[in-house]
Amino acid sequence: MRAAELKTKSTDELQQELTALLKAQFSLRMQKATQQLSNTSQLKKVRRDIARVRTVLAQKAQ
Repeated sequence: MRAAELKTKSTDELQQELTALLKAQFSLRMQKATQQLSNTSQLKKVRRDIARVRTVLAQKAQ
């Protein structure tokens, strides 16, 4: 996911994207805790995507 793609989305779409990413992050954390997660780099990718969405939301709020 790129920041340029996010900037074209509306605030409601960004909120939905953020909710989906937070649910995905929770799921990945549970998989890691139960040792079912084979690709741990997914956690880093999701965390950075969450940061991107929150940054764009903050920019749109100004």
